[in-house]
Amino acid sequence: MPTFTAHDGTLLAYRVLGDGDPVVCVPGGPADSRYLGDLGGLSEHHRLIVPDLRGTGRSAVPEDPSSYRCDRLAEDVEALREHLGLPVMDLLAHSAGANIATQYTARRPANVRRLALITPGARAVGIPITAETRRELARLRQDEPWFPSAFAALEAITDGTGSDWEAIAPFFYGRWDAPAERHHAAGRPDNMEAVALFAAEGAFDPEGTRAALTACEVPVLLLAGEFDLNSPPPTVTEFGSLLPHSTLVVQPGAGHYPWIDDAGRFVAATSAFLGLGD
Repeated sequence: MPTFTAHDGTLLAYRVLGDGDPVVCVPGGPADSRYLGDLGGLSEHHRLIVPDLRGTGRSAVPEDPSSYRCDRLAEDVEALREHLGLPVMDLLAHSAGANIATQYTARRPANVRRLALITPGARAVGIPITAETRRELARLRQDEPWFPSAFAALEAITDGTGSDWEAIAPFFYGRWDAPAERHHAAGRPDNMEAVALFAAEGAFDPEGTRAALTACEVPVLLLAGEFDLNSPPPTVTEFGSLLPHSTLVVQPGAGHYPWIDDAGRFVAATSAFLGLGD
C-alpha cells in the first residue's frame, strides 16, 4: 500500500483502484476507507485514490491528537495532492469527509477541478439537522419489518434518552439485507479518539467557509439518498444553494451509502459529473 508524508511528518497510506483520470476520494467516519470499496464500480471508469485518514486503516497515529480536527485533516488532502503531483484534482468525499473536502475547496479552489459530495455532512457550513427532519424521513420506512424497533430507538436518541445506534442502522440503507448488514459490520470506526476530536473546538468556521464557497467557481455535485437520515435531502439541497455551480442529485431508494443500494445508478450519476471520457 503506497504512503505519503503529511506536513507534520505523519505517515499516511492510500489505495489506488482502477485506471483512467484520477479522483481523490476522502472517506467519512473517521473510519477505515475500506468501507468505500470501489464505490460500486466507479473504479472501472476512473483511477480512485483513496487515503486512509490519519489514525485509521494503515495510516499512522499522529503524535499530536489535535491534528484529528477536521480543519487539520484538510491539510492532509493538500499533502496528498502534492505527493501525487496533480496541479489540479477531481475530489470526491463521502459523509463526514465532505466537511474535509469542503474546507479544502474553500481554502484552495484553484487546486480543485470538480468536487463530488456524496451524502455529505454539512457541519463545515453550519447547516443544522433537526430531530423532526430525521423523524419525518424515518417515517417513510414505516412499512419495513424492522421499523418499529428502529424508530423507537431513533426516538430515544433524538430525545436524549437512548443511545442504541446499532438499532437504527437499517435507516442508513435503502435495503436492510445481508449485503447491507455485512457492509455496516465492516465499516464501524475503530479509533474513537479520532472520532471524538474530529469536531473539536476550532474544527469548523462555518461563516468563513460559506463566504468562500459563495465565490467559488468549482463545479460541485451533491448526491443525496432519498432515505438518508444522516444527510437528509432537504439539508443537502440547502447545502447546494450556497454553491453557485452546483448540481443536486437525489438517488431514489438510497440511504447513506448509495453505491451499496444501487451501484449502477450511483456510478452513472457520478461518472457523468466527473466527465467520463473527457
